[in-house]
Amino acid sequence: MTSTANTASPTDTILETRALTKEFKGFVAVNQVDLKVRRGHIHALIGPNGAGKTTCFNLLTKFLTPTRGQILFNGDDITREKPAQIARRGVIRSFQISAVFPHLSVLENVRVALQRRLGTSFHFWKSERTLHGLNDRARALLAEVDLAGYADTPTVELSYGRKRALEIATTLAMEPELMLLDEPTQGMGLEDVDRIRQLIKKVSANRTILMVEHNMSVVASIADTITVLQRGATLAEGPYAEVSKNPAVVEAYMGTANVELQGAH
Repeated sequence: MTSTANTASPTDTILETRALTKEFKGFVAVNQVDLKVRRGHIHALIGPNGAGKTTCFNLLTKFLTPTRGQILFNGDDITREKPAQIARRGVIRSFQISAVFPHLSVLENVRVALQRRLGTSFHFWKSERTLHGLNDRARALLAEVDLAGYADTPTVELSYGRKRALEIATTLAMEPELMLLDEPTQGMGLEDVDRIRQLIKKVSANRTILMVEHNMSVVASIADTITVLQRGATLAEGPYAEVSKNPAVVEAYMGTANVELQGAH
């Protein structure tokens, strides 16, 4: 595990929030969060239910506007930018380009994402030959997420875990500089969880990943840095070995979640 993100120099930091705050009619969902995500790292955002993790993600991708605070990406203030501008900068959240065409083949779904990246999504009059020009890149992306053998399979026939792998492939098609993964292993059995864990580690090479994840064994095994939120505020931050022993974190994860936290080494 690497050292805590707070030691990052400005050039190491790809994403930073400063006193990021979101209020809903007097309820503070995200409270003065200072986050630093280091370039090339896997950074996990964890916390009990209602801790503000998803709200934080929605602020970063501009589906919500902060009440106060700043968001910086590569040193630029992006606090007031719109979701499309954020995506063009290379901040891509997995669900934004998920495989929403169940009756297209796996290959065709990735090709649609590649068209979106090229700005030709709605050019339905383009020749089939032009679209086939994207096939090599689409097949390379499928190989990267271990779906090469499923290229011609209708997406509807994929297992849940492989659909999530396809979602990661369509995210990669957008050439993200920063990938935001929201609960990538949610609802999965052990075999699929392990597949996605290995996949995230594999695709993290030369990329930066910020993920919200409940599964502590996943977080423990692949995250370089963990930020723990509680009631919208930062409770602790650092490598898993350090954070999992923090008394405040242990107290926050009482009961079943606490057992999970301690047993995920």
